[in-house]
Amino acid sequence: MTETVALREVGMRDGLQNIRQFMPTERKQAWCAAEVAAGMREMEVGSLVPPKLIPQFADAEQVIGFALKQPGLKVNALIPNLKGAERGVALGVHQLNYVLSVSEGHNRSNVRRSTQESIDDFKRIVALRDAQPKERRPTLGCGLATSFGCTIEGAVDEKRVLAIAEQILSAGVDELMVADTVGYADPAQVRRVFTQVLRLAGKVPVAAHFHNTRGLGLANVLAALEVGVRRFDACLGGMGGCPYAPGATGNVVMEDTVFMLQQMGFSTGVDLPALLLVRKQVEADLPGVAFHGDVARAGLPKTWRGNLAAAAE
Repeated sequence: MTETVALREVGMRDGLQNIRQFMPTERKQAWCAAEVAAGMREMEVGSLVPPKLIPQFADAEQVIGFALKQPGLKVNALIPNLKGAERGVALGVHQLNYVLSVSEGHNRSNVRRSTQESIDDFKRIVALRDAQPKERRPTLGCGLATSFGCTIEGAVDEKRVLAIAEQILSAGVDELMVADTVGYADPAQVRRVFTQVLRLAGKVPVAAHFHNTRGLGLANVLAALEVGVRRFDACLGGMGGCPYAPGATGNVVMEDTVFMLQQMGFSTGVDLPALLLVRKQVEADLPGVAFHGDVARAGLPKTWRGNLAAAAE
């Protein structure tokens, strides 16, 4: 049987958060619906932060409400703190994703508090989750940002990554996400870190979140895949990037990731030609925004597995 790799589209959050031009609510909703139609089954559709901080998400409630009506879609939203979690619970979001930085300097710059204070806040969010009726209880993800390096502090001790991962796992997280927030990771480092994190996590799902800042995004996906990771974040058109990573080209490109996985024989559930059409739709909605990716530029080869399957029918 074909092995499945789960993909989560983060473009509507991580891709849009650094874009100044406001994408109209109805166009965000059209993006969401089009990706669901193309087979995407999990999307992070916004961030529950105060609109004054990121005006792009002033319409988060409307976008989330629309996404929750899409059949078969697991709706994720980013939460910065307990207040954001309370909003997410009230909206009925399926999964709330909390982020803290392993790097102390990055955490203080990003959320103006220490990493330990963020861990303590996460424990309060776990308590909030556990207090909900089972039928309304969201799953809770936690991302460990700057796990592979930091633009403020430089190298990040891998032992610190594991120690924080252990605290988050002990607190009761439902999914652990390990993130290369500023594009410092290399495949050898990815293999080392994820091998150890997977061992710690046991049955708790572990996801990888890579940026393609220095062109190693897909190489790092492959390295994580080789040691057993089967959940990945990616972004349509490779938009986004951390404001603390000057010159960053954004997230791993979803279309290229889908292509690589399908060529390797993994099932993603995504209709790649349909996804490429979604990209064109979103590009038209965001004139002047840089989109990245090689499959969209070069097209699908005759040896693409989808073409071969069609020819065999």
